[in-house]
Amino acid sequence: MFTREDIEKREAENLAPYAMKSAESRGRKHKEAEHGFRSVYQRDRDRIVYSTAFRRLEYKTQVFVNHEGDYYRTRLTHTLEVAQIARTIARALRLNEDLVEATALAHDLGHTPFGHSGEDTLAELMKDHGGFDHNTHGLRVVDVLEKRYPGFCGLNLTEEVRRGIIRHSTPFDEKRAEGDDIPGPYLMEIQVVNVSDEIAYDNHDLDDGLKSGLLEEGDLQGVQIWKDAAVSVDQAFQGLSEDTRRYQIIRHLINLQVSDVVENSQKRIKDLGIEDISSFGEKRASVVAFSGDLEKKRSELKEVLLAKLYEHYRVKRMSYKASLFLKSLFKLYYNNPELLPPPQYMQTIKGTSGEEKYRGICDYMAGMTDRYALDQYKMFFEPYERV
Repeated sequence: MFTREDIEKREAENLAPYAMKSAESRGRKHKEAEHGFRSVYQRDRDRIVYSTAFRRLEYKTQVFVNHEGDYYRTRLTHTLEVAQIARTIARALRLNEDLVEATALAHDLGHTPFGHSGEDTLAELMKDHGGFDHNTHGLRVVDVLEKRYPGFCGLNLTEEVRRGIIRHSTPFDEKRAEGDDIPGPYLMEIQVVNVSDEIAYDNHDLDDGLKSGLLEEGDLQGVQIWKDAAVSVDQAFQGLSEDTRRYQIIRHLINLQVSDVVENSQKRIKDLGIEDISSFGEKRASVVAFSGDLEKKRSELKEVLLAKLYEHYRVKRMSYKASLFLKSLFKLYYNNPELLPPPQYMQTIKGTSGEEKYRGICDYMAGMTDRYALDQYKMFFEPYERV
């Protein structure tokens, strides 16, 4: 029989000295008895997987709105890809895979419908009422909004996973301090999730962009990292279909970036003299990172994605429509809270005003999937739609 104590012993024996050990966790806000066969981070992972917010990621999109096609990535498929990449990097660096997996699975729980357009819209609507960003809201989801246990609100996750949610940062996100009152260093496990998120979304946006036709291979001819990968695939395989060739190139790019992160991070650990967790202090030490050469090549790819995909007129149209839907629904709910579904939202918001009312409506709308938001808009603004 393999118990929690055995898991903790194996971690102590096999993980790197700078890895976060389960037995050394700062624990949870609300005291709970430990599980006999799962570590604290394995338990966090399972709570996240069974949460309502995690299931809703299936119908929350990245770049393409859900009804544009069922073969594009959603927040759920993206999250699973991030977790897979992050576990590979964590295992190679002898970090805590369970903590990395739990953090990866939770990193997008605070995202709105309609991707970054939805977040920007709610941030605009909430700018004078406490603000909105998906990291802070993700922490609110796991601390307050999930209702699953009789003794407390939220999922009661460990401080390390909560820290990973609020400190998640990619080039799409500003490095925020709001809500970051969780003590402790920027663990390497958190850094692994951040860099894995970058690898995942760059490559799957590239894949989806090419698949959709919004991005063409000709747009990538000036991007060295793409050219090198394409040459490698074409030399290794002959007569591939377009779909298979594209998949093999994307696969090559992911492997290249994961290997670079592992090798460069190992070098940085040695160069920076990282001996244990205390080496990080309270700083946002960037230990897990790409090499300078690959970062430069990646920047060329990101410039093309921005110019040719994210700024494509069809994507801009989808973003505009999404913003219009959310603004219209927010105004409708604020002026007519009786239209909100009982019991939790209508009863919470009815009779309130100001910040509390704004936050309640924001919580409700941030939790919507693309599909549900579209259905709500149709129900209220199309006269022949059934209610």
